[in-house]
Amino acid sequence: MNTFLKSEIKFLKGVGQVRADILNKELGIFTFEDILGYYPFRYVDRSKYTKVSEINTESQHIQLKGRIVHFQEIPLKRGSRLVATFYDGSGELELVWFKGVKWIKANIKINDEIVIFGKPTLFKGRFNMSHPEMETFAARKNAASLEAVYSTTEQMRNRRFESKAMRQIIGNLIHHEKFDVPEIFDSKFVEEHQLISRKKAFQLIHQPSTDKDIQLAQHRIKFEELFFLQFPFLKQKLNRIEAKEGIEFKTKSPLFEDFAQNHLPFELTNAQQRVLSEIKTDLVSGKQMNRLLQGDVGSGKTIVAFLSVLMAVDNGYQASIMAPTEILATQHFIGLKELAHEIGIHIALLTGSTTAKDRKEIHRLLRLGEIHLLIGTHALIEEIVQFSNLGLVIIDEQHRFGVAQRAKLQEKGHQPPHVLVMTATPIPRTLAMSVYGDLDYSVIDELPAGRKPIKTVHRFGFARPKVWEFIKSELAKGRQAYIVYPLIEESDKLHYKDLYNGYDELLQFFPRPEYQVDMLHGKMKPADKEAVMQRFKKGICHIIVSTTVIEVGINVPNASIMVIESSEKFGLSQLHQLRGRVGRGAEQSFCILMSSKALSENARTRLKAMVSTNSGFELSEIDMQLRGFGDIAGTRQSGLDQLQLASLNADGTIAQSARNAIVKLLDEDPDLLNHHALRNYISTKQGFKEWSTVA
Repeated sequence: MNTFLKSEIKFLKGVGQVRADILNKELGIFTFEDILGYYPFRYVDRSKYTKVSEINTESQHIQLKGRIVHFQEIPLKRGSRLVATFYDGSGELELVWFKGVKWIKANIKINDEIVIFGKPTLFKGRFNMSHPEMETFAARKNAASLEAVYSTTEQMRNRRFESKAMRQIIGNLIHHEKFDVPEIFDSKFVEEHQLISRKKAFQLIHQPSTDKDIQLAQHRIKFEELFFLQFPFLKQKLNRIEAKEGIEFKTKSPLFEDFAQNHLPFELTNAQQRVLSEIKTDLVSGKQMNRLLQGDVGSGKTIVAFLSVLMAVDNGYQASIMAPTEILATQHFIGLKELAHEIGIHIALLTGSTTAKDRKEIHRLLRLGEIHLLIGTHALIEEIVQFSNLGLVIIDEQHRFGVAQRAKLQEKGHQPPHVLVMTATPIPRTLAMSVYGDLDYSVIDELPAGRKPIKTVHRFGFARPKVWEFIKSELAKGRQAYIVYPLIEESDKLHYKDLYNGYDELLQFFPRPEYQVDMLHGKMKPADKEAVMQRFKKGICHIIVSTTVIEVGINVPNASIMVIESSEKFGLSQLHQLRGRVGRGAEQSFCILMSSKALSENARTRLKAMVSTNSGFELSEIDMQLRGFGDIAGTRQSGLDQLQLASLNADGTIAQSARNAIVKLLDEDPDLLNHHALRNYISTKQGFKEWSTVA
């Protein structure tokens, strides 16, 4: 950007110090450049006029031409209300103002020909319009037919600093004699990707003449946003691929082959075999692996991770698996311990609950290289934890860890270890492609053989007795059930079923000693939680009444029923994760979504989606439509904040086009030595602190 656009906003015509202070505080706008990047959220067609007689309950924002024939100021406790009668020859419309009364009385005269614009409201059988935009008909004749509408805050509106004022100020900027927006892509690039110039895009986004203008401007700006969202990730990936350092595993893996042929408890799916092949290719390449493994709940990511560990051990290296919760880490340890023992692999568990004595021994054996696989929580990244020869880092449910936490674990290797990050949270492909551009991407999109699709139903509270009877019939077959509540204790503010009350109610339907009902929640001591889970795994406990602490990491094939109370409170991703706790055995499993009858439209859509599909990938697309992409995939994606116009949900084609452009650009000119404007722009762009690694 040039020096002119860096000017303080107070120096722009129509702003001044008072409005500058408001823009600073309310919208974070400090410079000409800032306000240029404050885009309209919609456009209105001001070429059409509506008559008063044509107004109906379907009317949205409309424009009328006529005269004010009567004013009446009505005193209020604070200030006054101004009511005017507007007449256009076809009928009368009442106009109402609660603010800016003095200005209106001073500037609008009776019988002046004016144009008003606003949304009519039906009140006591008559239509009125509150705080319409107004201007003389003479002024309106020279105005653009398409008009940009800007978001403003309540404080701005109180100061009569509304969309019209923003439109005028931005117009003053665009028509300033010094206005210019330097291009950042070369002419060949702009032509190849059918982009209009950067300057033209900013002019048309704020002052379009046609719908085509809006489309051209939005396409250019969206392309640019998605280009710079993905660029640092793809550049980082290129740097990693070009780096000479990396642990090279041998192709021969005796432990791996022995386990795969003689000890694997089930046959791998085609998807698991494909992903293992992709991982193996990385491990023998001599370059550091950095791979994202995405697989729906129950798809078998853990066994793929363990087979990857065996490749590391075969080559004399240690491995680690870091999980976000103690329950998940413990489940990994229990699930893999027996398999590891069969082939002489020493694994250990390190969490916050590990005793000081055991912790000391683990640290000692780890330094000696006698522990082949260390499983744990955040405890793994403590400084005292030192590996002898770390070669593979596996991070489960990676979106729950910050970038710094993952980096700390990787730094424990003498050479950069291979990295496999796993998630059971389905991520829409467009999102994964954009914000995980630095990672290679593998998907297990096939469930193990013999699994039956989980039957999901939605029931209202009055059906609860029937649900309990159904559970009794399943327990009689030897099955087990989870019942999940969103709260531990009853809340005055949130009217959802709570754990303690629910537990007491259940004991009446499922009395002891015939039924064993245990409680599980995050405030319990780790040892107590583990004791409950062991009772459940052994079949001693029939029903676990739990909070979402069971969302990940619980694997009990005999559990066939998941009841989720107040299911309207949960997001789609969480509902799907909870449902994934059942359906792990050969028997038919069920997920029952309980809710109140008073559902928001959003909640109704979520529950309907859950009933209609078991596919986490389909649900992730729906989730992104409902919530946007910002918080789907965790803390790592701060770059999503820079998207103002573009949407990864709606603009996947543009995102792919931008990605292809980056790949080609970096392939031909990785240091951008022939793209000076782009290089200079990136070097000053906020969030591109690692640009120094390009040189």
